[in-house]
Amino acid sequence: MLHKGKLHAALNLKRGQFSLYDGSYGEQLATYRQALETLYLRYKSSAQLEHDLPPNDSGMPIAGARPSIEFDRWLVDAPHSSYHGPRIAFGREFHNHEQMRLWAECIEGVTTVAVDGSQLLPWRDASIPVALVQVGFFVNPHMHGRPYTKDVRMEVLAPEEIMEEARAEATDPDSYPYSDMQVTLRRHLLEIETLCSQMEQCARERRPQDPVYSPVVFFDGSLVVSFALTMPNPYRERYIGAAVSLLRASEQLRVPLIGYIDTSYARDIITMLRRLDGTQQHPVLRETKKIHDSLLWQGKLSWGDRTPAMICARNDILDSYGSYRDSIAFCYLQTTSQRPPARLEFPRWLVDEGLLEPVMDVVRAEVTAGSGYPYAIETADAVSVITMQDRSEFYAYFQQFMERQNVRFTFSNKSISKGRRR
Repeated sequence: MLHKGKLHAALNLKRGQFSLYDGSYGEQLATYRQALETLYLRYKSSAQLEHDLPPNDSGMPIAGARPSIEFDRWLVDAPHSSYHGPRIAFGREFHNHEQMRLWAECIEGVTTVAVDGSQLLPWRDASIPVALVQVGFFVNPHMHGRPYTKDVRMEVLAPEEIMEEARAEATDPDSYPYSDMQVTLRRHLLEIETLCSQMEQCARERRPQDPVYSPVVFFDGSLVVSFALTMPNPYRERYIGAAVSLLRASEQLRVPLIGYIDTSYARDIITMLRRLDGTQQHPVLRETKKIHDSLLWQGKLSWGDRTPAMICARNDILDSYGSYRDSIAFCYLQTTSQRPPARLEFPRWLVDEGLLEPVMDVVRAEVTAGSGYPYAIETADAVSVITMQDRSEFYAYFQQFMERQNVRFTFSNKSISKGRRR
């Protein structure tokens, strides 16, 4: 139970620190926005900007982001725009949601695919460790007479499949040798496997009259697995391998892939601006952890506007992507009126082959149907989600299953009591 009276007093004790943070944050954000919105004055081509960035070599400073061919397109429009920051305007206005939904019918005949996953982690208080991963997928042809598909792939993980080898060998008798990381990794791999399988199936079923950018597949998350950088092997290698396999499938099958990050804390543009600032005689941008890319455009874009595609150049985890090191592009798309834009990541070949804009229209249409979030991902999530009630039913079923095998399965009364209260 939260004691609101004591909470009010505790917050009052720290109000000065919150005000100081807000003032510093506002000042730094304004400085970085100024640097972004004056890029067009300093650079007349992407080649000039590229010249001022450090090369993609190990041991060199990270560039953060590099310009794509869309950067030059923006430079032509920037001097004539009311907003001089990097922006590709959507160019349409809607007076109500009905008009927006009518426009979103442009998705007719374009198949969209999405996957999402859930998991049940091993329960410490259970006598037999067991875990469950479930991946839902949604395939929508957006055509009368062609039904959509909702289904799941499920996998039960036995004790040896969730054991952490390093921890199993630990001398601490109280250590728990079963790893949540193993379960999370298996769920991630099953999501990638399912998405690649659906891409192959859709590519086989592609008809001559289908748009060249159909299907469009959605992955709920980043294609740049920087979160795995600090993980020990084999975790790091397996996350990288899965990301590369997804990029390879998209490229070889010519199936557009969108990694959708609704709330992104990526700092690729921030890093790029810092590197460019260092080439000036009097640098003004200070190192900051408070600002991330999407905040640079908050309040500056209308619905449907996006930023020019840039090439991700972090030089950290991407060094392990092999031939796909420079193959991930990204942009920011305004999907709601109140929040910062969402980050979209996609294979570079979409930009190079001129397919990005029609694919962005598919994303906009999906966001319209999902009221600010892609409907395809939203539906896949609803299919895959495992609720607290599902957890209880799973353990009850598992207990019955084990008893039929003449194996006793128990869990603590304390855990049952907590489950009832929360």
